[in-house]
Amino acid sequence: MDLLKCEKSSLLKALFVLALILCLYFAIQTISEIKNYNDVPADVTVNTMSFDGEGDVSAVPNLATISFTLVGDAANMQDAQTKVTAKETAVLNFLNTDGIAKGDIQTQDYSSYPQYQNQNAVCPPTPIPMSGGIVSNIAVYCPPSKQILTGYETSENISVKVRDLTKVGAVVAGIGTIGVSNISGPNYSIENQDALQEQARKIAITNAEAKAQTLAKDLGINLVRIVNFSEDNGSPIMYPKAMAMTVSSTANASAPALPTGENKITSNVTITYEIR
Repeated sequence: MDLLKCEKSSLLKALFVLALILCLYFAIQTISEIKNYNDVPADVTVNTMSFDGEGDVSAVPNLATISFTLVGDAANMQDAQTKVTAKETAVLNFLNTDGIAKGDIQTQDYSSYPQYQNQNAVCPPTPIPMSGGIVSNIAVYCPPSKQILTGYETSENISVKVRDLTKVGAVVAGIGTIGVSNISGPNYSIENQDALQEQARKIAITNAEAKAQTLAKDLGINLVRIVNFSEDNGSPIMYPKAMAMTVSSTANASAPALPTGENKITSNVTITYEIR
């Protein structure tokens, strides 16, 4: 009985060793095949072909950004700053009343600087004798002009994010009545557009792959593998809609109707295949 158990144990050990050897053999073969597939000798030319694809997704913007400047002029800097502060307070009160969050109002630049004016000096006439005993007074020398301090100017640039697009016209009209300068915007954008960018990329990839499959069939070649991929995300493009946005009924009668339009998110990809 002990002899039988010993022979059985030896057989199991031999089978285990054999199985281990076979596993190692197939593992080495697999690694070798993968290496031969991926490692191309330097003297072997790899044929490749690239295909471009474009995808786009259109969506209505959900954010508008408006920028404007507050300016104050005075004989001294303190009074100029006081004027700007008064305008700023009025603007902030208006925006708060209109439901704009404080976190969406940001000062982009604040500066105070002197104002100068060039003052030309009076050119003194010089008597110059002329023929016939006539004397003519001609200015032959003029002192250089001088810069005269005329006062100070303070300016503050503010940007406002408006998330309720039905209020954009009212905001533009409202801040215009407070004495702001240089209103620009609204610039419409899409906040958190990563998901839309991903959709555009998938469309672009599908487009490039379709081109690759069609051309491979027409040329009688095989697409082996992808060896390179690149993407160029174009800037969102705005397309105006036919209907203007609705302005809140509480807005000033002069509030402009500002079309929100649509933004097109694009993706341009290039896929390079090894071909055989």
